[in-house]
Amino acid sequence: MNYLGETGQVDQDDGDRFRLLIESITDCAIYMLDPHGRVTSWNPGAKRLKGYRPDEIIGQHFSRFYTDEDQALGLPAKALKSAVDEGRFENEGWRVRKDGSRFWALVLIDPIRNSANKIVGFAKITRDITERRNAQLALDEARQELFQSQKLDAIGQLTGGVA
Repeated sequence: MNYLGETGQVDQDDGDRFRLLIESITDCAIYMLDPHGRVTSWNPGAKRLKGYRPDEIIGQHFSRFYTDEDQALGLPAKALKSAVDEGRFENEGWRVRKDGSRFWALVLIDPIRNSANKIVGFAKITRDITERRNAQLALDEARQELFQSQKLDAIGQLTGGVA
């Protein structure tokens, strides 16, 4: 069965299946924003990742997930504007949980338009990629240490050859 029925409307069974799909995803925060950036829906993955229950966050502005520094730079508003202008927004950066802890996030924001092409909200997906980032930083550091070691070895060989 298609997601949209013959009338162009969501079939009830398909709507239920779609809701079950979103609610079963727990490793990603998947939620909707209204056109002004206020949270309008919240999946269990969002609760697990960000620490807010739906009744605590629905109606709140999504900028609370950004660091104070990023809020001061206006990044939340720039993200929504970019989503509208470019058709989507994708970025990596620090985000903040309810308890104040930070995590490195991969963020996707897509505008949601009605049949008249008017923005009615945004679909937002956030994934915690802190472990991947830390692994990449460790690999980069190991490569840099290897490069320095090889450089010192080459200098030692050159110095030994001169002597």
